Amino acid sequence: MIMRKHIAKALLMLIGVTCPGQVSHEYLRNPQTGKYVPYAGKLSGKKVVIPSNYRPSSREMRGIWVATVRNIDFPVHAKAVDFKRNFIRLADNLKAANFNTLIFQIRPSNDAFYPSELNPWSRFVAGREGTGIPGFDPLHFMILETHKRGMEFHAWFNPYRVVGDTVLSKDEYLRTLSSKNFARRFPELVLCVRDGKNNMLLLNPGEPEVKKFILKTVKEVLDNYDVDAIHFDDYFYPYKEIGNADIFTFRKYNKNRLSLADWRRHNVDMIIWNTHRMINRHNSQMTRNVKFGVSPFGIWANRKDHPGGSLTQGLQSYSVQYADTRKWVRNNWLDYIVPQLYWTFETEAAPYAALADWWAGTIRGTKTQLYIGHAAYQPGQSARWRNPSELADQLRYNTRHPEIRGSCFFSYRSVFKPDHKLQRIAMEKIIMEYWKYPAVTP
Repeated sequence: MIMRKHIAKALLMLIGVTCPGQVSHEYLRNPQTGKYVPYAGKLSGKKVVIPSNYRPSSREMRGIWVATVRNIDFPVHAKAVDFKRNFIRLADNLKAANFNTLIFQIRPSNDAFYPSELNPWSRFVAGREGTGIPGFDPLHFMILETHKRGMEFHAWFNPYRVVGDTVLSKDEYLRTLSSKNFARRFPELVLCVRDGKNNMLLLNPGEPEVKKFILKTVKEVLDNYDVDAIHFDDYFYPYKEIGNADIFTFRKYNKNRLSLADWRRHNVDMIIWNTHRMINRHNSQMTRNVKFGVSPFGIWANRKDHPGGSLTQGLQSYSVQYADTRKWVRNNWLDYIVPQLYWTFETEAAPYAALADWWAGTIRGTKTQLYIGHAAYQPGQSARWRNPSELADQLRYNTRHPEIRGSCFFSYRSVFKPDHKLQRIAMEKIIMEYWKYPAVTP
């Protein structure tokens, strides 16, 4: 019996399978300097400990964002045949690389990549807002082709953005929009926030009519398309300080006498909570299983400002964007969350290991699935991102936590049409080695 145990253990080691407690670990080193990587910069005296080898999983989320705003990942098309050809190439690329989840941006700027009763055609479809491709429904086609390849289609919405950056004034910009655009029809419901020399326009999250409109927009897609998930990105209140841009709305609708910050958080909470309820109701009525996910900024709060925060020193979504992501997770308002951890292990303000640990701890005991958002666009863009193994090391680190059920990469262009050779090298290791075999979604 003892001999059999030794033989079985040896066979397991030969085929690369390890039993619990037998996984080897090592201290992570900077490949340029050879120095040990600190766990959380000056906020901790620990070093990063990482599994020596990647442990592949047959059940995990392998996702990718396809951004349509400014046509980052998908071009303008005048004809359906060209749209179809390009999307089929995209879907085939994802399938060949063993991705299993496509997160496609169908509402980049208060508009639509589908025929809508509520929103105009996006200018990023055919080049002009309000104009689609005659006789063609892009969303229906994309969902069919995605499902043909055994992948999930997650419909990505930016709930509030009208425009992220314009030199025009609010009134000037709204006049450029389609007469069907909600923002043009109701300019009093649009906030204008100064961003340097330019302006950012967004639907006012505190306005009841805005909340109703966003929910109607999501419901229209739920009712008409076989999507696997509704996905919100990280843009809630702006990353920039908005000052008193919404002070009149605050005075009008703050019935519970909350502070301005708490009132703003409540506004975003209500969008998340009501979307969650609506999707659950839809699933119950239609016998479906549409999920609800959010990909927020990676830092909820810094520990120095909030006792429950992470060992970080960066921008805080809790107090800048008024997005209480931890609350959404703890209240089980989300089926999954994909925090955007777009930093390296050695980023002082936002060290990767400390954040991955924080999110794993936050998700523990909830019903929300945790996937990690990774920056495929970053390798080669700065001195901190010169390590070609950075992204692969991050995936290795993730395997320390059973709570981390997959990864998602931003974005398609950086994976399949990289601007820098380090982007290509970084993703090749993951696709060719770590994701050599397919996996199904959790």
